[in-house]
Amino acid sequence: MPKSKRDKKISLTKTDKKGLALKQKIVEDVRNCVEKYKSIYVFKYKNMRNETMKAVRQEWKPSRFFFGKNKVIAIGLGRTPEEEVEDDLHKLAGSMKGQCGLLFTDCKKKEVVEWFDSYSVDEYARSGFKTTTSIKLEAGPLKQFSHSIEPYLRQLGMPTKLDKGIVTLIKDFDVCKAGTVLTPEQAKILELLDHRLATFKLVLIAKWTKGKGFEKFDIEDEEDGAVDEDQDEEMGDES
Repeated sequence: MPKSKRDKKISLTKTDKKGLALKQKIVEDVRNCVEKYKSIYVFKYKNMRNETMKAVRQEWKPSRFFFGKNKVIAIGLGRTPEEEVEDDLHKLAGSMKGQCGLLFTDCKKKEVVEWFDSYSVDEYARSGFKTTTSIKLEAGPLKQFSHSIEPYLRQLGMPTKLDKGIVTLIKDFDVCKAGTVLTPEQAKILELLDHRLATFKLVLIAKWTKGKGFEKFDIEDEEDGAVDEDQDEEMGDES
């Protein structure tokens, strides 16, 4: 009987013991999911928030979403025909570039594609996001804010004062202008004002199905807005 590709050993020597154990667990989890589910989808994401993603995971149970370092996940799938744990999986590993994740599922392609095409959620923009909207506040009272937050608003750069206990703008204030990149202070002000300028979206890149192999999706290049630099650590890999 030929030896299963699933049993291949991959070296992960360029790391410390703690990091090595974590990477080995990720590799093993990926391989277990390859064995358990019929299909794997690679998708890119933008403007992701943990709470929103938790709701997505709940909606898709018992399917599993998986996030982590692309290079480590690619090792689990197999980066070459010699390393891959199933035929053609190295092609899927090769499509993992930038901010992306995996969906392991037994759902049919039509169901997956229709959901991804239709799903989007308005989110607060983070610093680094290039806005297409101009937002300006006119001088006067800001009754939505309590008096206790007024010092913090000034710290963020807003020209405010307390007038008879009411937070008041001393002069007109441009929160942001279209075509500019948000600073951390602007992003926080927009959140306090409840302006959601970003959109959380998942876009399918490629898929792999047992017995059928690899397939790449046609996608349009889109500007991704802010870079979620710490997303791998924040999201983890649990379903």
